[in-house]
Amino acid sequence: QVQLVESGGGLVQPGGSLRLSCAASETIFDISAMAWYRQAPGKQRELVATIRSGGSTVYADSVKGRFTISRDNAKNTVALQMDSLKPEDTAVYYCNVGAYRRFERKAYDYWGQGTQVTVSS
Repeated sequence: QVQLVESGGGLVQPGGSLRLSCAASETIFDISAMAWYRQAPGKQRELVATIRSGGSTVYADSVKGRFTISRDNAKNTVALQMDSLKPEDTAVYYCNVGAYRRFERKAYDYWGQGTQVTVSS
């Protein structure tokens, strides 16, 4: 039973920085992509950043130039460096890992429990 655990959230002032980290309880094979999502109160969950198995990245327009997604395959972790934070970045951030098992011809989707990020003066 693979589990994902996020860490690094907290309270920060506008313009500050935070680094979120997501660790898997065990190695996940056949990963297709890793991603960070966020959900603010009363709003739908949105994709923040994705890094595909080949290393390519995609960012939401609202965070381009401020956030950076990275991975460490040897340690089974994915991180999100957040700089120049704004109040509108306040949300619960979730780690997501997608995998596709060719033999089973089945897709798997793993999620973390979420970590709170609050940007306020």
